[in-house]
Amino acid sequence: MTSARVEDLLRSLAPQVLGVLVRRHGQFYACEDAVQEALVAAATQWPEQGIPDRPRSWLVTVATRRLTDEWRSERARRNREVAVAIREPAYAAVAPAADEEPPTGDDTLKLLFLCCHPALTGAAQVALTLRAVGGLSTAEIARAYLVPEATMSQRIRRAKQRVEAAGARFVLPSAADRDERLRAVLHVLYLIFNEGYTASSGGELHRAELTGEAIRLARDLHRLLPDDGEVTGLLALMLLTDAHRAARTGPAGDLVPLSEQDRTRWDRREIEEGIALVTAALTWSPPGQYQVQAAIAAVHAEASTAAETDWQQIVGLYRVLARIAPNPMVTLNQAAAVAMVDGPRAGLALLAPLAADERIAGHHRLAAVRAHLLELAGERDEARESYLAAARATTSRPEQRYLELRAARLVGGVPARRA
Repeated sequence: MTSARVEDLLRSLAPQVLGVLVRRHGQFYACEDAVQEALVAAATQWPEQGIPDRPRSWLVTVATRRLTDEWRSERARRNREVAVAIREPAYAAVAPAADEEPPTGDDTLKLLFLCCHPALTGAAQVALTLRAVGGLSTAEIARAYLVPEATMSQRIRRAKQRVEAAGARFVLPSAADRDERLRAVLHVLYLIFNEGYTASSGGELHRAELTGEAIRLARDLHRLLPDDGEVTGLLALMLLTDAHRAARTGPAGDLVPLSEQDRTRWDRREIEEGIALVTAALTWSPPGQYQVQAAIAAVHAEASTAAETDWQQIVGLYRVLARIAPNPMVTLNQAAAVAMVDGPRAGLALLAPLAADERIAGHHRLAAVRAHLLELAGERDEARESYLAAARATTSRPEQRYLELRAARLVGGVPARRA
């Protein structure tokens, strides 16, 4: 068994094992630490010794021993907890019964809801989800978000403390709270995917470990909630977007825009699955923001060349999206689509109000889209300045290189291309 296969197995088992411990003992903080130690032990031993016959039970046993040792080592300070641990069979057991194989299903969903507790900030929700449900180590998460491991460790520790301080219980939310909490879960998975697909900083455009985890968790969520249209839509959106990944960078790692990508390199299996998912969801579910975004991605995927893109349909879908989920990033993308139908001046007119919107006014993507539309409109000097402003505003080196190249091409007299 290779280390990579062991790693994949451990990531799928992590939420199941954590669910067993939290359901038995509560104390999310201690249980999560114990599970992480069990995962480290497995990652060290299994590649050499082989995977045990019941790997989940092995992990539960090791994690439970870790909990028991921790409680006993703190006897002087935590007399009450140790007494309970010794008296209560569920705490003292170090080997699960033969029929006690940890269940799948609801535990993963409960963990997702727990990690996306409203007491946490968005950044804390993302970090805790990747650690507890995704099975990533603190070091892996820190590397993915380009922060020191100590910083990420503190973030995760504070998140676990806030969950416990909030009195969060390891149960599914009530019907009254479920929709709001599910929206938070979907948003966290969306953020994880987006950071992996277009890294916000650093030298790499993609962080495959994040997109892979987001898709895996979205698949788990879809398996648990197959009748939720937005869950289906989010999975479809991820697949349709990830299908472009191989064509998004050149040999030197430089960004290749959608209009210039080699579409024969797109992943047809992901495209076919994503289109099937969103098409089905839109037949039985009221349209939500993720379904509409997936539908837009499907229109792009169905065009064999950039010139064949059905921009009229995309503009119509953006109008729907702007009604159900208005935000400046939607307006930004809508303006780019409108420019392909009604001309760059129409797109620029739609962009104009965003300059006063503090949520996006300083964002490099606003400057980049404005630059592209100015270039299409023949305003070469203004376009160049906007490209350079966008390059200064982003911390992603691949995006910086791409934007600086676009600015340089204007000096060199290379004409702009329409999508």
